[in-house]
Amino acid sequence: MAKSDRDIDQTLIRELAALLSETDLSEIEIEQQGLRVRVARTVSVVAGAAPAIAAALPAASAGQAPSAGASAETGLKPGTVTSPMVGTAYRAPEPGAAPFIEVGASVREGQTLVIVEAMKTMNQIPAPKAGTVTAILVEDGQPVEYGEPLVVIE
Repeated sequence: MAKSDRDIDQTLIRELAALLSETDLSEIEIEQQGLRVRVARTVSVVAGAAPAIAAALPAASAGQAPSAGASAETGLKPGTVTSPMVGTAYRAPEPGAAPFIEVGASVREGQTLVIVEAMKTMNQIPAPKAGTVTAILVEDGQPVEYGEPLVVIE
């Protein structure tokens, strides 16, 4: 039985979805023989982190005392935005440009805080809530792990 040009290869879609999970990408798109397939998933901000990373947070936040509302389960301050993937964090949209945010800046929900590059894809990390940036825990061009704290918004 011959496939028509409009038939969609379900196996290909499943393989692309599995690739998204394996690589922590937020979307992937391919084009073959005039058929374009795009598979995407929602990337959410993770509230947890590995114990070693959580233990390093107080030192990384320049000696700030943890607030009384700090999460007991993760050791992270409420409002900590973590990396949803392994990659390289960038604080500006391009080299030499002004950073997206600075400590003390007011941000709105959905505003880009940093970019995490993973497999040559630039993933914007949005603010999960409006507030004031109280700490930036990554340097420009720094490698980051899944769940690593990036920014604290209060």
